[in-house]
Parts: sequence; C-alpha cells; structure tokens
Amino acid sequence: MERVPCVYMLASGRNGTLYIGVTSNLIKRVSEHRQEAMDGFTKRYGIHDLVWYEVHETMETAISREKQLKKWDRRAKLRLIEQHNREWRDLWSDLTSPSMDTGPRHSLPG
Repeated sequence: MERVPCVYMLASGRNGTLYIGVTSNLIKRVSEHRQEAMDGFTKRYGIHDLVWYEVHETMETAISREKQLKKWDRRAKLRLIEQHNREWRDLWSDLTSPSMDTGPRHSLPG
C-alpha cells in the first residue's frame, strides 16, 4: 500500500478513553495498536477501536491537524467523532474490507 498520511482516533469504547495519532500507513499502525505490539498508552488502557480518521495530502498537514486535535477539549473530540461515526462503530473492518464506501473521511485511496 502506498503511503497515505492520516490522523486517527482510537477509543476504548463509546465515550471511552481516546488516543489521537498520525501515520503514513493507517492499516499497519491500527493493526499494531490492536495487537498491542508496543508498550504504551493504548496497550495500558485497552484502546483498540478505530472511531475516526482523516486522510491528508501531506504528512506535514496531518501532523499539524494531529497537534490541533490534541489541544481540543474532550467534548469537541467527541463531537467530531459523532459527526462522522454516530454509532461509534469500529472502522477497522471498513479499512480491511475490499469495499470501502463510507464517505470521504473514511476511505483510503488505493
């Protein structure tokens, strides 16, 4: 898969603990979180559900957006998730299934 800059949010469950990250390979990175391949925040708090992501043209804009989102208060982050994923579905299957058709914020080229 080609490198695609993305900002993403994981959650431990609906309205649970949130994690915001940035990557150029969303499938690989989320898989690492899900498999608890690395020690850290997401492993410690059981944060595995991909609840939101946003594709960017460049890594620079993705990093800038990640920093912006990390400054937001919790209510604003919850609103952003619910604007695009009202049910708090784990979007992992959307990423890994051959028919990704869930809208512009939830699809990767390729």
